[in-house]
Amino acid sequence: MPKLVNHETRRRELAQALWRVVFRDGVDAVSVRSVAAEAGWSSGALRHYFPDQRELIAAAMRLVTDHIAARIQALEPEGTLEEKAVAYFEQLLPLDEARRTEAEVWFSFVTRARLEPKLASLTRAVNGELRGFISSILAQFPIDDPTAPGRMHALIDGLCLHLLLYPEAVTPADARAQVRAELSGMLR
Repeated sequence: MPKLVNHETRRRELAQALWRVVFRDGVDAVSVRSVAAEAGWSSGALRHYFPDQRELIAAAMRLVTDHIAARIQALEPEGTLEEKAVAYFEQLLPLDEARRTEAEVWFSFVTRARLEPKLASLTRAVNGELRGFISSILAQFPIDDPTAPGRMHALIDGLCLHLLLYPEAVTPADARAQVRAELSGMLR
């Protein structure tokens, strides 16, 4: 009897192998051959799922956003509306090892996307989705400032970079406090 294969699971496994290559060796080390080796596959088997390197990178980028979306959907924060909003915004920050890996891999892809139009369109789409998510959270509050979503988005992006690049200067506790302070300031 032929073996049943879950193709979506296989695609996810390959995208995660790409993450490991990026995290360990950098985005320039990504190739069909390096990812296939990391996954324990042949290059030909990998090409069955991803015909070229660009498709593989795009799938790995989508996997980052899928992880974040799944975490947000599973979240059931308690407390005040403000505490719940902060809990959602914290899902976008690299406050633990898993989110740090996602953020490092994502920023590697964003850098790469500056040179590849197909990947650039994907990063723009994700950026728009992120802005929409932040706007939807802030829409629950009596905030009369149309710049509020952009300011929160910029704060979250900046905190992501600082948490990755300067972890000795910006701790997860600092980042949480800054998000809370920004939200509180918007509500005054």
